[in-house]
Amino acid sequence: MTDATSPDIGALSFEEAMSELESIVRKLESGEIKLEESIDAYERGSKLKEHCQSKLQNAKARIDKISIGPDGSARAEPADMD
Repeated sequence: MTDATSPDIGALSFEEAMSELESIVRKLESGEIKLEESIDAYERGSKLKEHCQSKLQNAKARIDKISIGPDGSARAEPADMD
């Protein structure tokens, strides 16, 4: 399941990570993989979930920085992205 060809989670976009996570969930729910592979898949799925949550938090922080000026125009303030 997860091997040397699996992409580094940190390099995945939100959409890529979510797609892989959905695939893992389908495989785990179907029971089509062996126990050891299931454990590895579950561990990778947990890391993918954390990655997706982080991406969403960063996106929310960026959105929260958007403000509406007195004239009704939207402007974005630089987000503090550590």
